[in-house]
Amino acid sequence: MKILVADDEAINRKLLEIEVKELGYKVLTAKDGYEAKQIWENERPSIVLTDWNMPNMNGIDLVKHIRNNEGNDYTYIIMVTAMAREDDLIVGFEAGVDDYLTKPVGKHELYWRLKAGLRLISNNDKDMLIFALAKLTEIRDEDTGNHIERIRLYSKLIAEELYKRGERPLEINQKFIDDIYITSVLHDIGKVGIPDNVLFKPDKLNSEEYNIIKNHTLIGYKTIESLISKSQRKTTLSMAGEIARSHHENWDGSGYPDGLNGEDIPLSARIVALADFYDALVSKRVYKESWTHDDVVKEIFRQSGKKLDPYVVSGFLSIESEFQKISSALAE
Repeated sequence: MKILVADDEAINRKLLEIEVKELGYKVLTAKDGYEAKQIWENERPSIVLTDWNMPNMNGIDLVKHIRNNEGNDYTYIIMVTAMAREDDLIVGFEAGVDDYLTKPVGKHELYWRLKAGLRLISNNDKDMLIFALAKLTEIRDEDTGNHIERIRLYSKLIAEELYKRGERPLEINQKFIDDIYITSVLHDIGKVGIPDNVLFKPDKLNSEEYNIIKNHTLIGYKTIESLISKSQRKTTLSMAGEIARSHHENWDGSGYPDGLNGEDIPLSARIVALADFYDALVSKRVYKESWTHDDVVKEIFRQSGKKLDPYVVSGFLSIESEFQKISSALAE
């Protein structure tokens, strides 16, 4: 597995090279963006660790070049930089950056970021299929824009935060994080089975129409179950089924379709429920104005123990500023 390190500062480049080599990977190095571009074209490394400010070609232009020329062989790109302002994150994500590492880079954090990147690359074909399925839902609704991209990033953030706490190692591990990032995009896949006159009704739904909408959870679950029977990756798709069926369940038992409560609701669905709730409130729709981030945070706190899992809410509250950055970077 080849990893390309691009940095114009020799000491930074050497430190990253040593750390990556110690983790067992073959390392390619470049002293500027143009050299990195040439190496990438010739060697096609699986992961690129690139600095932002470099001569000849900066990191953002390198990212854009890779994204425009990679074809079906996806390159996982990590921006390694001291620039961590919200505006910079927006520019990076828009260009095609997958992840960020802030200098100085710790070896332990580098290890897990590289592992996550390699897992996602190995799952790329599966991820592309799942993402394509999710797009079937989103493409019908012009109002939802980047919704599924935001949901997968929100869900991953919460899972990573809960993982760092180390309180539930049997439930939350690196595979859980990778799987929820991939499968959370299918949470509303069942909406492909909802009639347009109900799904896109601009007015308030009547009780019959609301029951039809609620049925998208079961349609999604049954669709994914049919895929599981034909798949060799049953664990990942099982999480997708949990999420599709249970992301509208409420902690207090007032949700649907099964009226589950508390920890009877799968953890993956409880995480996506909060991500979906946040995104619904901060997003403007034809039938509602957007809420401010601060107002949504207050509402999520109020819903702790009611609609939302207190454990998941506590994780969100520790990283809520990161949600705001993603919301801004991937706005409609």
